[in-house]
Amino acid sequence: MGSKGDNVAVCNMKLERLLSMKGGKGQDSYANNSQAQAMHARSMLHLLEETLDNVHLNSLANPSPFTAVDLGCSSGANTIHIIDFIVKHISKRFDTAGIDPPEFTAFFSDLPNNDFNTLFQLLPPLVSNSCMEECLAADGNRSYFVAGVPGSFYRRLFPSRTIDIFHSAFSLHWLSQVPESVTDRRSAAYNRGRVFIHGAGEKIATAYKRQFQADLAEFLRARAAEVKRGGAMFLVCLGRTSVDPTDQGGAGLLFGTHFQDAWDDLVSEGLVAAEKRDGFNIPVYAPSLQDFKEVVEADGSFTIEKLVVYKGGSPLVVSEPDDASEVGRAFASSCRSVAGVLVEAHIGEELSNELFSRVERRATSHAKDVLVNLQFFHIVASLSFT
Repeated sequence: MGSKGDNVAVCNMKLERLLSMKGGKGQDSYANNSQAQAMHARSMLHLLEETLDNVHLNSLANPSPFTAVDLGCSSGANTIHIIDFIVKHISKRFDTAGIDPPEFTAFFSDLPNNDFNTLFQLLPPLVSNSCMEECLAADGNRSYFVAGVPGSFYRRLFPSRTIDIFHSAFSLHWLSQVPESVTDRRSAAYNRGRVFIHGAGEKIATAYKRQFQADLAEFLRARAAEVKRGGAMFLVCLGRTSVDPTDQGGAGLLFGTHFQDAWDDLVSEGLVAAEKRDGFNIPVYAPSLQDFKEVVEADGSFTIEKLVVYKGGSPLVVSEPDDASEVGRAFASSCRSVAGVLVEAHIGEELSNELFSRVERRATSHAKDVLVNLQFFHIVASLSFT
């Protein structure tokens, strides 16, 4: 069995160089565990349309490319479907306005450890045709140029005034780092015995909230420099309906119940030291509407066109809801697809396997409760820049 303390604590690592959804196309990969995100995204397309309808269109006198960015693109097909939707909708707007559509450019951006190779393998071929209408009508083909942009969206990624529309879904709840005080044994905000904010104390919640709001402020400052006048952003992140920040809703049930209990199992079995567990915290914060709104208004660069809490549903997709073992596997795979990389960095692959096998067993034994109560809410923000 692996050592109790040989691996470097995740809190002391550069999350930007480490964090990613699980790559590849295996059972626990994000590509094979993001069907729920796809369904949630499809249910919000009408809100994305409203944002796209407010984006300024260049005139014939200024035929520069229309540029769309997906921030936090990950490695599955969801990001490609979103960019396809954006390009086709904007092209229709040009057509309705009687303007020949420009060339389209799409940037897929995520942290450097993201599996861009799997993403690019999923891209349909580019249609080499000067007629944009024929390109857009060609099913299974791509009518835009693409590039990958590795880096943190909490800093500048693009030249000034070059982007027409920013899209980011299911990413902004990831913090740039675990709040330092949360893993500092000398701190009043030390998250002893826990690996997530859910159910923790007030000081821990305050530390997470401050980190989220500081990160969001940096995000807005960077995008305000990059977006064109008349451009917009469509942002979706995990949110909560409770005023209590320690009640993290769906995220809390994903990381604060069976995942937490599995860590405690490893500690009680002597496989992981308690201090090692306490040095691991999931860098996620599901904000309230007020948490989000305060930062946007304080920044002042963007106008809030829409800011709502939207019920997304369960992150689990199962074919047989009455099959407890399938529910347990789905829960463990969903959890591992988003947190597995961090867990392996903290305790190694062998202990990580032990942890997620326990997550699966616990979720299997509580399958009905998991299906009923594991529901995600999202903050949906449509912001314009003038």
